[in-house]
Formats: sequence, C-alpha cells, structure tokens
Amino acid sequence: MNKIRLFALVSGTFLIFLAACGSIENTSIKLGEVTRSLFYAPQYVALEKGFFEEEGLDVELQTVWGGDKTMTALLSDGIDVALVGAETSIYVYAQDSNDYAINFAQLTQTDGTFLVAKEQQPDFEWEDLKGSSFLGQRKGGMPQMVGEFVLKQHNIDPHNDLNLSQNIDFANIPSAFASGDYDYVQLFEPTASVFEKEGNGHVVASFGEESGHVPYTVFMAKQSYMSENEDNVDAFTRAVYKAQNWVEETDPAEIAEVIQPYFEDVDLDILTSSIERYKNQGSFATDPILDEEEWNNLKDIMEEAGELPEDVPYKDLVNTEIAEEVINN
Repeated sequence: MNKIRLFALVSGTFLIFLAACGSIENTSIKLGEVTRSLFYAPQYVALEKGFFEEEGLDVELQTVWGGDKTMTALLSDGIDVALVGAETSIYVYAQDSNDYAINFAQLTQTDGTFLVAKEQQPDFEWEDLKGSSFLGQRKGGMPQMVGEFVLKQHNIDPHNDLNLSQNIDFANIPSAFASGDYDYVQLFEPTASVFEKEGNGHVVASFGEESGHVPYTVFMAKQSYMSENEDNVDAFTRAVYKAQNWVEETDPAEIAEVIQPYFEDVDLDILTSSIERYKNQGSFATDPILDEEEWNNLKDIMEEAGELPEDVPYKDLVNTEIAEEVINN
C-alpha cells in the first residue's frame, strides 16, 4: 500500500512539473519593420520556421510604414526592436537623444533597388540617363541617397543632368511610373519583376551591385532596452542568424514557399525569381555583424547626398559583441 501511495505521489509531482514547464510563456518582443518587403526575407523565415520560438521569444511583427514613424515608435516604446535603415540611427543620434538606438544585427547588406526603364534597352549605358525623366525616391532615404551616389560615380549629376522627380510617396511610386511620362525609376523587388512580366518596365541595372556593401536594413533597439534585456537581444540575434544560414543554404523556390504568407498577392514564380536575384547579388547578409567598412560606406553615401548631420563614430552606434558571440557559439 505504501508503494502505491509513493508511486501516486511521485507521479503527481511529475505531472505538476510537466504542467509547470508547459505553462512557461515565451518572452514577448514587439518588432516593427519599416515596410513590408521581400528584401527582408530572412526575417520572415525566422518567423515562419519558428526560429524565434526556439529561442524562447514570441515576436509580434507590425509594419510601421516609414523610417520616421518607425523611429518614433521605437523611441516612444511602441516597439522594442526596429528593422529600418541604419541611417535613421544617425539622424536620431544627431538630435542629442538621451536614449538613442543601437544597431545590433544586420539583415541586408546592399541596396535593394533596381534601375527600371520604361522601354527595353539591351545595350544600356549609364550615360543614357542624361536628359531623361527619372522618378526618384524620397529625399534623405537610403534608396535615393544610394541612387545619387551611384549616378555620381558614373559622372551623372542627378539634379542637373536629369529631370528628377521626388514628390511621389514611396507606396505610389510604381503606379506613378506605370501611368506617368517617366523614362526611369528605382524599384524594389518583387515590383521590378512584376513590371517586367507585365511589360511595364525592364530592369537594366542594379543599384545594389553598383554601390557595394552597406548596412541597408538593420535591427536596432534603444540603449536602455539593450541594457535591461540583454538575454532577449541575444536570443533575437541567434534566431536571426539561424534564418540567415537557412536562407544562404536554401533554394530560392523553397524560400519563396516559406515566406509567401507575407506576400499573398504575389505569384510564387515572381517571389522565387526576386529572391534569386537578391541572392545572386549578395543582398541578404550571411551573418548579423555590421562591420566598420560598411558603416563608413554608409557615411560616405550620406555625405555625398548632403544628408550626414555629423560624423558619428562606429563604436557609438554599432554593437557587434552580441553578433560575434552568437556566431562563435
């Protein structure tokens, strides 16, 4: 009889232990992305493949639509982590913020836009742009700054050699180009591939290939959040690195199938070709480290565009210790 009681007691204790383990909740992190873009494919892979959950995190993704809005949400604690261009951290720092944002994990390492022409140009030369009507991106944003940087490398003054338009909101640029009297435009994927498929435009060059490595989109958090939630940031970075490795080793078609829930209006073949295009030009960072050479390239691009408010040291706004520890372990 005593053995029965002992067995019941042990069994009951074990069941309570299992119930307690099952009731442990993952840590919640509010993540804000600057826009919805397949350029951020590794992020969606981390969500869909359960890499965040494996690290004990419950990541709630929201699309904030715009760099200014994203940084406002981050600084006001509307989100914990932001996926946005690294240049926004420089803008905030230059405003003497007491609790500025720190870049801790890089997601993309090139510009993500392509030069799309209204007409087919199999023998395109950059010189062809002179005198053309060019629909550009928002002033001060990375697409426009990189675009101007590349044009100047090809001896083109964007404000004097082009009929440059910058008065269209980001979301409306594709439709404005399709219906307007423009010769060229900068477009992200999958829009560039959709335009090619529908005959509304033709990719003639890549700004990502021309501009080199740059911390185009980076995960960042406020200083206070990082110091108070070090374990969360470590776990978040590990999940991102898992996704980066998976994307690097996986066929574009399989990646497209995984992230399609985030792009329900885009055909699977377009998603696949767009991801292949980004992979071929090395746009997806293969690890979360933002190195100093990339940071300096970013500042050169901003300075060339007249948008660098001050020379912010790499060590002040970039934390590589977390990413390095994740990779080494």
